[in-house]
Order: sequence, then C-alpha cells, then structure tokens
Amino acid sequence: MMNPDNFNRIGTSSISRGLRRFYLHKCLTRLFIPIIALVTSQTISASPTKTDGQLTQPAMYRNPIIRGFYPDPSICRVGDDYYMVHSTFEYFPGVPVFHSRDLVNWRLIGHCLTRKSQLNLEGRQSSHGIFAPTIRYHNGVFYMITTHVWGGGNFYVYATNPAGPWSDPVWLDREGIDPSLFFDEDGKVYYHRQVGGERGYIGLQLIDIQTGKLIGEMKEIWRGTGGVWPEGPHLYKINGKYYLMISEGGTSYGHCITIARSDSPWGPYEPCPHNPILTHKHLPDHPFQGLGHGDLVETPDGWWIVFLGFRPVGGRYHHLGRETFLAPLKWNEKGWPVINDNKPIAEVMTAPKLPPCPWPKPPTRVEFSESNLPVDWVFVRNPIEENYSLTERPGILRLKGASVSLRDIGSPTFVGRRQTAFNCVVRTRVFFTPTAENEEAGLAIRGNERNHAVLVVTRRENQTVVALKIIRNGQIAPEKIINVQPGFIELGIRATPLRYEFFFVKPDGGETKLGELLTRDLSTETLSSQPGANFNFTGVVIGLYASGNGKPCSAPADFDWFEYSETGD
Repeated sequence: MMNPDNFNRIGTSSISRGLRRFYLHKCLTRLFIPIIALVTSQTISASPTKTDGQLTQPAMYRNPIIRGFYPDPSICRVGDDYYMVHSTFEYFPGVPVFHSRDLVNWRLIGHCLTRKSQLNLEGRQSSHGIFAPTIRYHNGVFYMITTHVWGGGNFYVYATNPAGPWSDPVWLDREGIDPSLFFDEDGKVYYHRQVGGERGYIGLQLIDIQTGKLIGEMKEIWRGTGGVWPEGPHLYKINGKYYLMISEGGTSYGHCITIARSDSPWGPYEPCPHNPILTHKHLPDHPFQGLGHGDLVETPDGWWIVFLGFRPVGGRYHHLGRETFLAPLKWNEKGWPVINDNKPIAEVMTAPKLPPCPWPKPPTRVEFSESNLPVDWVFVRNPIEENYSLTERPGILRLKGASVSLRDIGSPTFVGRRQTAFNCVVRTRVFFTPTAENEEAGLAIRGNERNHAVLVVTRRENQTVVALKIIRNGQIAPEKIINVQPGFIELGIRATPLRYEFFFVKPDGGETKLGELLTRDLSTETLSSQPGANFNFTGVVIGLYASGNGKPCSAPADFDWFEYSETGD
C-alpha cells in the first residue's frame, strides 16, 4: 500500500489533492488494465562465477536489454530501483513502465495512460499519438511527461506508485515534442522540449509543477551541432555544471546523441568537442543501427545510458521496431561523457556491478484463466470494451467482431503483443462460426492500416474455411484458403528473420502451410516509403482479431489459448 506520508511532501496544491483522491479511490480490477505484471523482459544476464568466494568472471548482459517495439527510453532511479518508460503512438494503454534493480533484467509493471480520460486516440493515424516520454522522481512523486501528437499536445501525469494509477493529464501547451523535466536543487523546475521541427531547437521554460502553470517566456538554449531534428532533450546537473543531452539526425540510420554544457540552465552552451558521443552512422555493416534518444542514470557502479536502436535484417530493413539498449558511461578528465570507452555498442557486454535481480519468465501460453489479460498486451487505439470478455465463457477470451477492420482508422477488435524475437512461433485455438463471408476471426500480424496480414476462420461458398489475407500498401493480395470442419481450429504463424509462414494445424497435428510474407514488407523502411505514408515509428504486433468488415459479426469468436514461443533470437 502507498505510504500516506508521501502526500504531505508536496503541500496542499491541486496535485496533492488529486493524489489524495487517487489514494482514497479503490480502483476496480478490469479486463484491460492489470495493475501489476508478473512478466520480465527478453533479456539475458549471466551470473559471475566464484572461486573461494571471490568473483572471477564479470556478469554479462545482452543488448538490446528490452526487445521489440519499446522506443524512446527514459529512466529514473529511486534508491535501489530503476524505472523506465517508452513511447506507444497509436497503441493503448499508453507508456509502459518497466522496473529493474540491476539495469539488465526488467519487468513490466503497468502503464501510465490506462484510461480514455488520459489518452483518447480516436482518429489517430498510425505513428501518431504518444511520442517520446520522460520519467522523473521528486519528493515522493513520479512524473511522466510526453506529447500527444495531433491530440492535446504536451502534458504530464503523476503518481506515487509507478505501477499506477496515474493522474489525469495536466496539459501544458501544443508547441514542440519530446518534453522533459529537470528539478534543480533550488526548487526550480525546468520544462524543456524540441521546438520548430526538422531545423528546430531546444526551448526552455520554468514551470510550477504543482499546477502546471508555465512561468515566463520560453527561451531557445541550443540547436545542436547542425544535424536535423535536434530532439529528445534531457537536462542534468553534474558536478556543478548543467549538461543538455539531445539526439540529432532523425531516428533512422543517421541518428546520434550529442551533448553540451553550461554554468546556467539558460546557457550559453558549450558543445562537447568529441560530439557525437554515441552513433553507429559510420558503421553501416554493424548489426545495431539508429542509435540515439538516450537518458542517463547514476548507479552505485557509476553512470549508464539507455538509448534506442534497431536491428536491420535482409539488408536495411527493420521490422521489430526501435528497441532499448544499455551502455556504460564515464567522465573524462575534462568533464565530458565517454560512452562504452568510445567503442561500438556490442551485443554482449559487461553488466553493471549491481546485485543480479532476474524476474520470473512469463509463460509461453496464455490460458485466459486469469481475470485480466497479460499486461504487455495492447489494443489499436482505445478498445470498445464490450467487444472483449473473459467472463462470458470462463477460461476463454471472447472477441466480438466490430464493423471496423484493421484497414480502418478506428477501434478494431484486436488485442496483441509486440514481436520481441526474430525467430518465434505464434499459435492459437479458436472456435468461430461465421454466417457470412464478411465475418472473420483468427490471428493478425500488424504493421499499420495499409500493411498487415490476417489468418482467419471465415466463410466462402457456404463452407467454413481458413483464409490468409495479406495487405500490402492498402492492396489485398489474392486470398489463399483451405476448407475446414467447424469446431475449434488451431492457427499459427512461424517467424524467421526474413519471412513469416502462416499455417493451419490439422486434427492429426500436421501442419498445412497457406503462404508467406516477407518481414521487410512490414519494415519501417517499407512502410515509410509508401506514397502518402507517415514515417513509421512502431514495430510488428501480433495478436487475436475479429471483424465483420463493415458490420458487426453475428457470432463471437472464442479463443481457447494464445501461445508465443521464441525459437531463437
């Protein structure tokens, strides 16, 4: 239970009154918003060996530390605990909160934005919605600040428990993206963000964190080193100096991190002489690309940085999305940061000298016997709650197909999880009795509205069939179908680094392959290059789906279980 003393640390402001209301309000457990997650990230940590009680081999960890579509990391430390948040764009709930005690092993404990009053995604196109967040902790309160692009602009929420519940938004302004907060020692709070777009700058302004009121005028403090999109700013005070760290080059192959310092938060700022302090743009053959958008944290083992990157396969194509990496940081004799001794970021690196704290591995199969869905499952925009049920048929997830499909900018009946490994197998067992050819239910793999695939039970010529429908750039490829007997039907998708294979499992356990999709067809490079497309900021999400394609389904789809098993990296 939260400590009531925490509420006395921020006085009697509107925020403290709001926190008291959250403390006194006992939230009902709901299908869509589990409060605590018993899951862990897909990271690997090797323990050190011992000889006569002495450590003889350092512990190692593997990058990325959080795999799959978890970009724009921001981190804060509270005692021996570390918390990290990420952007979510059109997916709901918004802004996942991860927890770690060793910086290597992470578990998802909740989300900051779990209510429509906090995050209304109606009408948001893919890769609009929630952009880069920042998490900070001050005087017993956690703050998460972010931007709802094409929504209300910049806002923050707050909580005394990072697992939630978090407050309703405190709206600030609509100018800029990637906001951050810096709490100075004299009690002043600085609100900073990217302003002006591709050739913009970092703007700084004081804020009353109790009310959200902006104080004075915003001042331009740095434009970076000349790269496009100077963004993702974070301000720190270290050894009496103010350091401003940003990203430049755009979140693609030219991405990098730069830093400057000043005697005042207002500047003038002196750029680091060895900028950029992190990039792989000069290493086109390295398996990790697009490194940037970082945040610093000080530990008992010194300083570390978390940052995003991606892993292209089959050439310059990445489909898992931007992922989260970790590297050590030291300060040189002139007071400038040096990341990983100026060496490229490796897959296997020496772990922080912190007590190892692995979390239980999540089960590969979800049986739908719990009262909530797994906390890492997400919806496309705000879900229509009556279309999902774990109680109408206990032990079954019941989906009611809406008139909206995955091709629409709406709220399709879809719930899924991020693909976190190149090699994996996804299976489900579904009972669905379609009465018309527009009705379908099964598995879906999603890039965006114009690029996805569904493997579904549907109806063709008065016969129940399994159909594979692949949509590329908004165009539906010729269907591949196979006749099946009504009843529970097992469907599957097998992923390798270069392709997805779709199959139906026969009653005798044998598999019938219906077709393939190249992974590059769902890559950021492909999706971003299509005519009229937004830049694609997300990664592949795989899940369960039902639709009436223009009108609601006449019958529900009952899913017995969902299985996600990784067969390699």
